[in-house]
Amino acid sequence: MKPYLNFFFFLLILSSSCTQRTNEKKTETNIVITTPEDQSVKNGRLLLIFAKNNDKEPRFQINGGLNTQVLYGMNIENHSPGEKIHFDSEAMGFPVESLSDLEPGEYYVQALFHVYETFDLSTGHTVKLPMDNGEGQQWNRSPGNFYSTPIKIDIGQNGMPDFALKLDQVIPEIEEPKDTEWVKHIKIKSEKLSTFWGRDIYLGAHVLLPKNFDKHPEARYPLMIFHGHFPSDFGGFRTTPPDKDLEPDYSERFKVKGYNIIQQQEAYDFYQRWNSPDFPRFLIIEIQHPTPYYDDSYAVNSASQGPYGDAITYELIPHIEKEFRGIGKGWSRFLYGGSTGGWEALAVQVKYPDEYNGCFAACPDPIDFTSYCLTNIYEDQNAYYYKSDFKTLEVPSRRDFLGQISSTVKQDNHLELVLGDKSRSGQQFDIWEATYSPQGEDGYPQRIWDKYTGEIDHVVANYWKENYDLRYILERDWDKLGEKLRGKIHIYCGDMDNYYLNNAVYSMEAFLESTTDPYYEGEVDYGDRAEHCWNGDQENPNHISRLRYNSMYVPKIMKRIAESAPPGADLTSWRYKE
Repeated sequence: MKPYLNFFFFLLILSSSCTQRTNEKKTETNIVITTPEDQSVKNGRLLLIFAKNNDKEPRFQINGGLNTQVLYGMNIENHSPGEKIHFDSEAMGFPVESLSDLEPGEYYVQALFHVYETFDLSTGHTVKLPMDNGEGQQWNRSPGNFYSTPIKIDIGQNGMPDFALKLDQVIPEIEEPKDTEWVKHIKIKSEKLSTFWGRDIYLGAHVLLPKNFDKHPEARYPLMIFHGHFPSDFGGFRTTPPDKDLEPDYSERFKVKGYNIIQQQEAYDFYQRWNSPDFPRFLIIEIQHPTPYYDDSYAVNSASQGPYGDAITYELIPHIEKEFRGIGKGWSRFLYGGSTGGWEALAVQVKYPDEYNGCFAACPDPIDFTSYCLTNIYEDQNAYYYKSDFKTLEVPSRRDFLGQISSTVKQDNHLELVLGDKSRSGQQFDIWEATYSPQGEDGYPQRIWDKYTGEIDHVVANYWKENYDLRYILERDWDKLGEKLRGKIHIYCGDMDNYYLNNAVYSMEAFLESTTDPYYEGEVDYGDRAEHCWNGDQENPNHISRLRYNSMYVPKIMKRIAESAPPGADLTSWRYKE
């Protein structure tokens, strides 16, 4: 070969090698995160968030919908203050599973340390979980969590650059609500829960007093218990008309302009109804019972969360009735709520049939696990995919009233797995698991299915069936429960519920309508094309009726009291007009 040809081939090889190195992505990115030196942050979940916009901080842009940004998570154990953390490049992410697969572009990046505390349970297990700190178990705004100021990075064709973040900000404490003339706030230490958790555990409630409560010391009042997610204060009640300078907003969910004004007007309208001469005088309470797994406990006893059902029914409610002159008898207590609150209302009525006189369960979470949304946990093998020899089709988890799908069961569960393993995400599927599952050998709830693959554990499913499948329990025990529940069960659901909750209601209705000796004598009703959370109002759209829970069931409650109160019951002291 001639010398100049040798030189030509050398340049060609060199050029090719440079081009190959230029096009190769970095195999490893060094992401360094430091914690404050003056803070003891031993255990928790380190979250790294990437957002393509800075409309809000990245920590507020993670959700299960189509507009979610990207999240990665890893466990941190026995961390020393000020110690540098090298974020694991293999950490699982959502909805982009691998850091190396993030598309080129500009991103706003933020880190957050979700703090775990150590609990020595009465079962003998030691677990590490996020304690609620007055926010209702929300990782992105929980007081005491550390987070960084977002920075902007550019991911190029060669991959992600190295960068560093400092967790130098702490989410501040939340101020507790103040008592008013109408609303009082209760917090008590639960002996039952404190024994289970190995530390002091408190239950709280917001209590709405009836008109002229102080002027009628002779009155004893029925109690209405509004179940639902963590309430920061008593909602839907205001003593003044809507703010005159309130700028109208737009509700994307309901496609309604000025929904904030509508909400204030409805709250003021309820205040006026509450004060009208003919409105019955009740106590209404909203309960605060968050756990280290969710924003509320689901109001029943469970293996991993402890005896919340007993604590609420036998500690909190008697305390409130004593403090605010409640009648304090089962015939004078009523349960209602929607979604989580709908399941709770029905479950508490079934679990404590003598302690309550009626439940109004709107759009309840799955009340029959053959329709656990779209999964039959007893017969299906996999929760994420439909059975097929050749097709791969994911099971949807959310739709609108036209059937348009925005998420799947797999996607929802993978988001939870990134937020926290061992049922520690604080999200929907994990709290069902924390409530319904037996406790595992490690002290955490046993998985109903493999969180990554979706393969169902039918041994765990059978435990769910025997303890928390409400339709099955009613059918199994109707000979014992039927007479105690006659006339007490009322269920409402939209037939296009976003989470397919109507499917379980259909099978529950079929059983209830089949009952004899006694017939259940309750009510099941559906809203045509109604989404989550339709509550039985056939006259108004969902965005209005959902604001009227505190008064819409009153006529049915009054009818129930008239029909079922025992001889000699106090039906008059609380019926004053002024």
